[in-house]
Amino acid sequence: MVKRKDNAFGKPWELNPIWDILTPEQKLMIADEMEVVHYKKNEVIYHAGDHPANIMMLVVGKVRIYKEGNSQRQQIIRLLKPFNFFGFRAIITGDDHTSGASALEACVVYKLGRDTFLQLLRENNSFCYHMMLMIAEHLGSSEQQVVNLTQKHIRGRLAESLLNLIDNYGYDEDGSTIAMYMSREDLANMSNMTTSNAIRTLSQFAQEQLIAIDGRKIQVLNEAELKRISRLG
Repeated sequence: MVKRKDNAFGKPWELNPIWDILTPEQKLMIADEMEVVHYKKNEVIYHAGDHPANIMMLVVGKVRIYKEGNSQRQQIIRLLKPFNFFGFRAIITGDDHTSGASALEACVVYKLGRDTFLQLLRENNSFCYHMMLMIAEHLGSSEQQVVNLTQKHIRGRLAESLLNLIDNYGYDEDGSTIAMYMSREDLANMSNMTTSNAIRTLSQFAQEQLIAIDGRKIQVLNEAELKRISRLG
């Protein structure tokens, strides 16, 4: 982890419009206080049980939000892309973090201190309202994920995970390779299955010509059928 006090990647309100709601004085305040932090691949950003110190916005790279079970196996509950916020729920509730966050690849994160964030919520109604909308959206996504991971069969869960990667990160320039080269273990953790089951099901999808596999690269050959498998569960 490397901390810096620069905004070479852009001012916050140029990257995510929620910051543009702030007054000029509030923008000056966060520009002065916001910290730029660089993380290496697989580096932990925070652990479950840590006391929250900052609201964070991912600027470059990809981040996983995860929970660990009794077996220490990680369950990936959300994947972040640039300009997504994270770490704010625990600040608002006054709790410790209930999940962990780590870098899927080298990434850059903007951090704003807890007290400043709470001050903005109290003083700027529009900012508070948009944060509330974001929390409601996360809650809805979490509820849907519980259904997907508990009611769908293995094929449906893996198809759903591949579609989530497409929704989050899109395709490479070829228009068919998912722009996220995820390890089999991470894909299994995202789909609530063992790594061996993830490997086996990926191979089945490849045999059915739904996807083509080249190491960690997954090329989607039949997105419509993946959607059908996910829908049927």
